[in-house]
Amino acid sequence: MSKLLEVKNLRVSYHTYAGEVQSVRGISFEVNEGETLAVVGESGCGKTVTAKSLMRLIQTPPGEIKDGSEILYKGNDILKMNNEQLRHFRGAEISMIFQDPMTSLNPTMTIGKQIAESLIIHRNMKKHEAMDEAIKMLKLVNIPNAERRAKQYPHEFSGGMRQRAMIAIALACSPKILVADEPTTALDVTIQAQIMDLIKELQNKLGTAVVLITHDLGVVADVADRIQVMYAGKIIERGSTDEIFYNPKHPYTWALLQSVPRLETGHKDSLYSIKGTPPDLVKPPVGCPFAPRCEYAMEICKQEMPEPTIITDTHEALCWLQHPNAPKVEVPFEIGGAK
Repeated sequence: MSKLLEVKNLRVSYHTYAGEVQSVRGISFEVNEGETLAVVGESGCGKTVTAKSLMRLIQTPPGEIKDGSEILYKGNDILKMNNEQLRHFRGAEISMIFQDPMTSLNPTMTIGKQIAESLIIHRNMKKHEAMDEAIKMLKLVNIPNAERRAKQYPHEFSGGMRQRAMIAIALACSPKILVADEPTTALDVTIQAQIMDLIKELQNKLGTAVVLITHDLGVVADVADRIQVMYAGKIIERGSTDEIFYNPKHPYTWALLQSVPRLETGHKDSLYSIKGTPPDLVKPPVGCPFAPRCEYAMEICKQEMPEPTIITDTHEALCWLQHPNAPKVEVPFEIGGAK
Protein backbone atom coordinates (compact mmCIF):
# COMPACT_ATOMS: atom_id res chain seq x y z
CA MET A 1 0.00 0.00 0.00
CA SER A 2 1.42 3.37 -0.94
CA LYS A 3 1.61 6.22 1.54
CA LEU A 4 -0.94 9.01 0.96
CA LEU A 5 -0.46 11.20 4.00
CA GLU A 6 2.46 11.49 6.40
CA VAL A 7 2.36 13.50 9.63
CA LYS A 8 5.71 14.30 11.24
CA ASN A 9 6.20 15.78 14.73
CA LEU A 10 2.81 17.55 14.75
CA ARG A 11 2.55 20.00 17.66
CA VAL A 12 -0.54 22.17 18.15
CA SER A 13 -1.12 24.66 20.98
CA TYR A 14 -3.96 26.97 21.99
CA HIS A 15 -3.18 30.27 23.68
CA THR A 16 -5.72 30.88 26.48
CA TYR A 17 -5.95 33.25 29.44
CA ALA A 18 -4.65 30.41 31.64
CA GLY A 19 -1.58 29.83 29.46
CA GLU A 20 -0.53 27.78 26.44
CA VAL A 21 -2.50 24.52 26.19
CA GLN A 22 -0.35 21.94 24.39
CA SER A 23 -3.18 19.98 22.76
CA VAL A 24 -1.03 17.83 20.45
CA ARG A 25 2.54 17.11 21.54
CA GLY A 26 4.75 15.83 18.74
CA ILE A 27 2.85 13.00 17.07
CA SER A 28 3.85 11.22 13.85
CA PHE A 29 1.84 8.76 11.76
CA GLU A 30 0.92 7.91 8.19
CA VAL A 31 -2.22 7.05 6.23
CA ASN A 32 -2.01 4.55 3.37
CA GLU A 33 -4.22 4.35 0.29
CA GLY A 34 -7.62 2.73 0.86
CA GLU A 35 -7.09 1.87 4.56
CA THR A 36 -9.04 2.87 7.66
CA LEU A 37 -6.94 4.35 10.45
CA ALA A 38 -8.79 4.82 13.75
CA VAL A 39 -7.62 7.39 16.31
CA VAL A 40 -9.15 6.59 19.71
CA GLY A 41 -8.98 8.17 23.14
CA GLU A 42 -11.20 9.93 25.68
CA SER A 43 -12.46 13.49 25.25
CA GLY A 44 -9.73 16.14 25.38
CA CYS A 45 -6.86 13.88 24.28
CA GLY A 46 -6.23 15.80 21.03
CA LYS A 47 -8.11 13.63 18.50
CA THR A 48 -10.25 16.38 16.96
CA VAL A 49 -7.35 18.87 16.96
CA THR A 50 -5.32 16.29 15.01
CA ALA A 51 -8.21 15.81 12.54
CA LYS A 52 -8.61 19.57 12.02
CA SER A 53 -4.86 19.94 11.53
CA LEU A 54 -4.99 17.48 8.60
CA MET A 55 -7.42 19.89 6.88
CA ARG A 56 -5.54 22.95 8.19
CA LEU A 57 -8.70 24.11 9.94
CA ILE A 58 -7.02 25.22 13.19
CA GLN A 59 -8.27 28.73 13.89
CA THR A 60 -5.38 31.11 14.50
CA PRO A 61 -5.48 32.77 16.97
CA PRO A 62 -6.03 31.17 19.51
CA GLY A 63 -4.65 28.00 17.86
CA GLU A 64 -1.14 27.56 16.49
CA ILE A 65 0.52 24.73 14.57
CA LYS A 66 4.11 24.88 15.81
CA ASP A 67 7.22 25.25 13.64
CA GLY A 68 8.81 21.92 12.81
CA SER A 69 5.42 20.23 12.26
CA GLU A 70 4.93 18.64 8.84
CA ILE A 71 1.79 17.23 7.18
CA LEU A 72 2.80 15.79 3.82
CA TYR A 73 0.17 14.83 1.24
CA LYS A 74 1.82 12.96 -1.64
CA GLY A 75 5.05 14.70 -0.62
CA ASN A 76 3.61 18.26 -0.52
CA ASP A 77 3.49 20.03 2.87
CA ILE A 78 -0.11 21.11 3.54
CA LEU A 79 1.15 23.65 6.11
CA LYS A 80 2.98 25.56 3.34
CA MET A 81 0.09 25.65 0.82
CA ASN A 82 -1.34 29.01 -0.25
CA ASN A 83 -5.09 29.73 -0.20
CA GLU A 84 -5.61 28.64 -3.82
CA GLN A 85 -3.85 25.31 -3.26
CA LEU A 86 -5.76 24.77 -0.01
CA ARG A 87 -9.08 25.43 -1.73
CA HIS A 88 -8.32 22.69 -4.27
CA PHE A 89 -6.93 20.34 -1.59
CA ARG A 90 -10.01 20.54 0.64
CA GLY A 91 -12.89 18.75 -1.01
CA ALA A 92 -11.03 17.38 -4.04
CA GLU A 93 -8.26 15.52 -2.17
CA ILE A 94 -9.43 15.38 1.47
CA SER A 95 -12.87 15.83 3.05
CA MET A 96 -14.24 15.83 6.57
CA ILE A 97 -17.42 14.70 8.32
CA PHE A 98 -17.95 16.65 11.55
CA GLN A 99 -19.42 15.52 14.89
CA ASP A 100 -22.73 17.36 14.69
CA PRO A 101 -24.24 17.62 11.21
CA MET A 102 -26.79 20.24 12.32
CA THR A 103 -24.04 22.78 13.01
CA SER A 104 -22.12 21.84 9.84
CA LEU A 105 -24.99 22.10 7.33
CA ASN A 106 -26.21 25.50 6.14
CA PRO A 107 -29.80 25.90 7.44
CA THR A 108 -30.71 28.36 4.65
CA MET A 109 -29.77 26.10 1.70
CA THR A 110 -31.41 22.91 0.45
CA ILE A 111 -29.42 19.71 0.85
CA GLY A 112 -29.15 19.29 -2.93
CA LYS A 113 -27.66 22.77 -3.36
CA GLN A 114 -25.11 22.12 -0.61
CA ILE A 115 -23.86 18.97 -2.37
CA ALA A 116 -23.95 20.71 -5.77
CA GLU A 117 -21.90 23.65 -4.43
CA SER A 118 -18.71 21.58 -3.97
CA LEU A 119 -19.23 19.89 -7.38
CA ILE A 120 -19.45 23.29 -9.11
CA ILE A 121 -16.29 24.53 -7.30
CA HIS A 122 -14.10 21.42 -7.60
CA ARG A 123 -15.35 19.65 -10.72
CA ASN A 124 -16.40 22.70 -12.76
CA MET A 125 -19.89 21.29 -13.37
CA LYS A 126 -22.82 23.33 -14.62
CA LYS A 127 -25.68 23.86 -12.16
CA HIS A 128 -28.07 21.27 -13.63
CA GLU A 129 -25.28 18.65 -13.94
CA ALA A 130 -24.27 19.27 -10.33
CA MET A 131 -27.88 18.84 -9.13
CA ASP A 132 -28.20 15.54 -11.05
CA GLU A 133 -24.94 14.36 -9.46
CA ALA A 134 -26.17 15.53 -6.01
CA ILE A 135 -29.28 13.33 -6.39
CA LYS A 136 -27.02 10.39 -7.37
CA MET A 137 -24.93 10.99 -4.23
CA LEU A 138 -28.06 11.01 -2.03
CA LYS A 139 -29.06 7.67 -3.58
CA LEU A 140 -25.54 6.36 -2.97
CA VAL A 141 -25.84 7.09 0.76
CA ASN A 142 -29.21 5.28 0.84
CA ILE A 143 -31.51 8.28 1.26
CA PRO A 144 -34.97 7.31 -0.10
CA ASN A 145 -36.90 9.66 -2.47
CA ALA A 146 -33.61 11.41 -3.31
CA GLU A 147 -35.19 13.77 -5.87
CA ARG A 148 -37.65 15.11 -3.29
CA ARG A 149 -35.15 15.07 -0.43
CA ALA A 150 -32.64 17.14 -2.44
CA LYS A 151 -35.12 20.05 -2.33
CA GLN A 152 -35.52 19.89 1.46
CA TYR A 153 -33.67 21.82 4.18
CA PRO A 154 -31.52 20.32 6.98
CA HIS A 155 -34.23 20.81 9.65
CA GLU A 156 -36.53 18.50 7.64
CA PHE A 157 -34.06 15.60 8.00
CA SER A 158 -33.66 13.30 11.01
CA GLY A 159 -30.25 13.04 12.76
CA GLY A 160 -29.22 9.90 10.85
CA MET A 161 -30.39 11.38 7.53
CA ARG A 162 -28.42 14.59 8.19
CA GLN A 163 -25.28 12.56 8.82
CA ARG A 164 -25.89 10.68 5.55
CA ALA A 165 -26.24 14.03 3.76
CA MET A 166 -22.91 15.14 5.32
CA ILE A 167 -21.27 11.96 4.00
CA ALA A 168 -22.75 12.68 0.54
CA ILE A 169 -21.25 16.21 0.62
CA ALA A 170 -17.88 14.92 1.83
CA LEU A 171 -17.66 12.20 -0.84
CA ALA A 172 -19.18 14.20 -3.73
CA CYS A 173 -15.78 15.00 -5.27
CA SER A 174 -14.32 11.51 -4.66
CA PRO A 175 -11.56 12.62 -2.24
CA LYS A 176 -8.61 10.30 -1.59
CA ILE A 177 -8.95 10.75 2.20
CA LEU A 178 -12.07 11.08 4.34
CA VAL A 179 -11.61 12.37 7.90
CA ALA A 180 -14.59 11.25 10.01
CA ASP A 181 -14.63 13.08 13.35
CA GLU A 182 -16.89 11.07 15.68
CA PRO A 183 -19.50 10.63 12.91
CA THR A 184 -21.83 8.60 15.16
CA THR A 185 -21.70 10.63 18.42
CA ALA A 186 -25.21 12.11 18.31
CA LEU A 187 -26.92 8.97 16.95
CA ASP A 188 -28.57 5.97 18.60
CA VAL A 189 -26.87 2.57 18.44
CA THR A 190 -28.86 1.19 15.48
CA ILE A 191 -28.23 4.27 13.33
CA GLN A 192 -24.57 4.27 14.45
CA ALA A 193 -24.15 0.78 13.00
CA GLN A 194 -25.86 1.84 9.75
CA ILE A 195 -23.59 4.91 9.35
CA MET A 196 -20.44 2.87 10.01
CA ASP A 197 -21.58 0.19 7.53
CA LEU A 198 -22.28 2.94 4.99
CA ILE A 199 -18.79 4.48 5.41
CA LYS A 200 -17.21 1.01 4.98
CA GLU A 201 -19.36 0.22 1.92
CA LEU A 202 -18.55 3.56 0.24
CA GLN A 203 -14.87 3.14 1.07
CA ASN A 204 -14.84 -0.21 -0.76
CA LYS A 205 -16.69 1.30 -3.75
CA LEU A 206 -14.62 4.49 -4.04
CA GLY A 207 -11.25 3.32 -2.65
CA THR A 208 -11.09 6.23 -0.19
CA ALA A 209 -8.75 6.12 2.83
CA VAL A 210 -10.58 6.90 6.10
CA VAL A 211 -9.20 8.53 9.25
CA LEU A 212 -11.81 7.68 11.89
CA ILE A 213 -11.74 9.75 15.10
CA THR A 214 -13.70 8.21 17.99
CA HIS A 215 -13.70 7.64 21.75
CA ASP A 216 -15.55 4.32 21.35
CA LEU A 217 -13.40 1.24 20.68
CA GLY A 218 -16.60 -0.73 20.05
CA VAL A 219 -17.24 1.37 16.93
CA VAL A 220 -13.84 0.67 15.34
CA ALA A 221 -13.62 -3.11 15.90
CA ASP A 222 -15.26 -4.00 12.57
CA VAL A 223 -14.09 -1.15 10.36
CA ALA A 224 -10.49 -0.18 11.24
CA ASP A 225 -7.35 -1.71 9.70
CA ARG A 226 -5.04 0.06 12.16
CA ILE A 227 -5.67 1.80 15.50
CA GLN A 228 -3.67 4.44 17.34
CA VAL A 229 -4.52 5.28 20.92
CA MET A 230 -4.09 8.92 22.00
CA TYR A 231 -3.76 10.27 25.50
CA ALA A 232 -2.88 13.84 26.60
CA GLY A 233 -1.75 14.87 23.10
CA LYS A 234 0.50 11.85 22.48
CA ILE A 235 0.07 8.54 20.64
CA ILE A 236 0.77 6.01 23.39
CA GLU A 237 0.08 2.81 21.44
CA ARG A 238 -0.45 1.90 17.80
CA GLY A 239 -0.99 -1.36 15.97
CA SER A 240 -3.26 -3.37 13.70
CA THR A 241 -6.83 -3.85 14.94
CA ASP A 242 -6.08 -7.44 15.98
CA GLU A 243 -2.94 -6.37 17.87
CA ILE A 244 -4.78 -3.66 19.84
CA PHE A 245 -7.78 -5.89 20.66
CA TYR A 246 -5.96 -9.19 21.28
CA ASN A 247 -2.48 -8.12 22.41
CA PRO A 248 -2.76 -4.62 23.97
CA LYS A 249 0.37 -3.46 25.81
CA HIS A 250 -0.44 -0.09 27.42
CA PRO A 251 -2.49 0.12 30.66
CA TYR A 252 -4.56 2.95 29.11
CA THR A 253 -5.50 0.70 26.17
CA TRP A 254 -6.46 -1.99 28.70
CA ALA A 255 -8.67 0.55 30.49
CA LEU A 256 -10.36 1.62 27.24
CA LEU A 257 -11.05 -2.00 26.31
CA GLN A 258 -12.49 -2.69 29.77
CA SER A 259 -14.75 0.37 29.40
CA VAL A 260 -16.60 -1.18 26.41
CA PRO A 261 -19.93 -2.57 27.75
CA ARG A 262 -20.17 -6.35 27.38
CA LEU A 263 -23.07 -8.74 26.99
CA GLU A 264 -21.76 -10.74 29.99
CA THR A 265 -22.21 -7.74 32.34
CA GLY A 266 -24.70 -8.74 35.06
CA HIS A 267 -27.91 -6.82 35.80
CA LYS A 268 -26.58 -4.97 38.86
CA ASP A 269 -22.88 -4.99 37.91
CA SER A 270 -21.22 -1.58 37.70
CA LEU A 271 -19.54 -0.61 34.43
CA TYR A 272 -15.78 -0.09 34.44
CA SER A 273 -14.53 3.49 34.53
CA ILE A 274 -11.04 4.98 34.56
CA LYS A 275 -10.38 6.75 37.86
CA GLY A 276 -8.99 10.28 37.94
CA THR A 277 -8.83 12.93 35.21
CA PRO A 278 -6.45 13.63 32.29
CA PRO A 279 -3.50 15.94 33.05
CA ASP A 280 -3.55 19.72 32.62
CA LEU A 281 -1.85 20.37 29.28
CA VAL A 282 -0.92 23.94 30.26
CA LYS A 283 1.76 22.20 32.36
CA PRO A 284 2.13 18.72 30.83
CA PRO A 285 3.74 16.08 33.07
CA VAL A 286 7.42 15.30 32.47
CA GLY A 287 6.87 11.55 32.68
CA CYS A 288 4.17 9.28 31.28
CA PRO A 289 0.95 11.37 31.18
CA PHE A 290 -1.14 8.36 32.30
CA ALA A 291 1.02 7.64 35.38
CA PRO A 292 -1.22 9.41 37.99
CA ARG A 293 -4.21 7.26 36.91
CA CYS A 294 -2.29 4.03 36.27
CA GLU A 295 -2.46 1.27 38.90
CA TYR A 296 0.81 -0.19 37.59
CA ALA A 297 2.80 3.09 37.70
CA MET A 298 6.39 2.90 38.92
CA GLU A 299 8.59 5.76 40.13
CA ILE A 300 10.27 6.16 36.72
CA CYS A 301 6.85 6.58 35.04
CA LYS A 302 6.41 9.90 36.87
CA GLN A 303 9.94 11.12 36.15
CA GLU A 304 10.63 10.29 32.52
CA MET A 305 8.66 9.78 29.30
CA PRO A 306 9.23 6.24 27.96
CA GLU A 307 10.65 5.64 24.48
CA PRO A 308 8.47 3.66 22.03
CA THR A 309 8.89 -0.10 22.42
CA ILE A 310 8.68 -1.93 19.07
CA ILE A 311 6.62 -5.10 19.62
CA THR A 312 6.15 -6.06 15.93
CA ASP A 313 6.65 -4.25 12.61
CA THR A 314 3.21 -2.65 13.03
CA HIS A 315 2.83 -2.55 16.84
CA GLU A 316 4.51 -0.16 19.30
CA ALA A 317 3.73 1.20 22.77
CA LEU A 318 5.06 4.00 24.98
CA CYS A 319 5.16 2.28 28.35
CA TRP A 320 7.85 1.53 30.95
CA LEU A 321 6.20 -1.85 31.59
CA GLN A 322 7.68 -2.99 28.25
CA HIS A 323 11.22 -2.36 29.54
CA PRO A 324 13.19 -5.61 30.11
CA ASN A 325 13.78 -4.67 33.80
CA ALA A 326 10.11 -3.86 34.52
CA PRO A 327 7.98 -6.26 36.61
CA LYS A 328 5.81 -8.63 34.57
CA VAL A 329 2.15 -7.56 34.60
CA GLU A 330 -0.73 -9.66 33.30
CA VAL A 331 -3.53 -8.07 31.24
CA PRO A 332 -6.29 -7.55 33.85
CA PHE A 333 -9.09 -9.12 31.75
CA GLU A 334 -9.65 -11.96 29.31
CA ILE A 335 -8.51 -10.91 25.84
CA GLY A 336 -11.55 -10.44 23.60
CA GLY A 337 -13.84 -11.49 26.48
CA ALA A 338 -15.20 -10.45 29.85
CA LYS A 339 -13.12 -9.52 32.87
